[in-house]
Amino acid sequence: MTMHFSPNPTRQRGLTIVEMMIAMSLSLALGAAIITVFTNNSRSFREDENMLRMQDDARNALRELAFDINMAGHYVDLMAPSAVTGDTSLVVSTDCGPTGVANWVYQTRAVGVDEHQSLLAVDNATGTSANASHSCIAAADFQGGSDIVSIKRVAGGNTTVPVAGNIYLRTNGTVGLLYREPPSATPPIVVPAPFREWQYRPRIYFVRNYSNTPGDQIPALCRKVLAGAGPGMTTECLAQGIENLQVEYGLDATGDGMPNAFLANPTQTEMQNVVSARVILLARSVRSDLGYDDIKTYALSNAPAYTPADNFHRRVLSITVSIPNIRSLGQLGL
Repeated sequence: MTMHFSPNPTRQRGLTIVEMMIAMSLSLALGAAIITVFTNNSRSFREDENMLRMQDDARNALRELAFDINMAGHYVDLMAPSAVTGDTSLVVSTDCGPTGVANWVYQTRAVGVDEHQSLLAVDNATGTSANASHSCIAAADFQGGSDIVSIKRVAGGNTTVPVAGNIYLRTNGTVGLLYREPPSATPPIVVPAPFREWQYRPRIYFVRNYSNTPGDQIPALCRKVLAGAGPGMTTECLAQGIENLQVEYGLDATGDGMPNAFLANPTQTEMQNVVSARVILLARSVRSDLGYDDIKTYALSNAPAYTPADNFHRRVLSITVSIPNIRSLGQLGL
């Protein structure tokens, strides 16, 4: 017997070539869309993280600098810097002042001039002028066109147990001895008891043209501090990506303790009447963003206008701080 099978009209058929091509095209388009969204989100996350890190670092550095400027001239209850005498225990090798000026870092008043050195400024320095004013700043390392500000002060709290090698101010409120622990056996002056001792903390803020290694092209806000067994002036860097530091100084011309004008390049005589300071930082992201062009022009204080025309994000941060210790010196005529 012969068997005959008729075709089953309900039997499923495979995809045609056209249908497969359409399905593949849709899948590819969907996959490309997912990859694009993921890539854009990942890039946006990285850039947001980059910007937040830049702004956080810059804000922290600005707070550190503002605090030190606010404390300039702080010699606790010893109001007159002229009452500070340097001990023979101080080591000249720690110096960081102008070439040929010995023990500058320990001078609270200028030699031969009745002017305190609690706050000193170098406006829009070059590498050469930075090194000439502060010998511990290498000319090749300095970010040209940026300001330098140096501060001399003591710590906010007194020391109960002085550490060997550190620098302290011993004072009873009338006279003061600046010495390296332990002080010399025959100091130039004897500070009558009762007295207290405060660690001496000079600071010199500047912008270095590299962050970690020379030539890495990541500028950084740094400062010179007294540290180590010497001690010596060593470098601490506070924030990467700081391209420029500008400081304007508020001068009190009427003796009422309020600023009458802000000067970007005051003389040292004018600095005797400084009562406040406006600090400005130009911060740059550490990584470039090829999808962004910075064509803005930045005009900071009296620095030349700057149009970077590159792929880095930037922010300008500023703060104005009072300088109560120098203001008090001026009001007392010291």
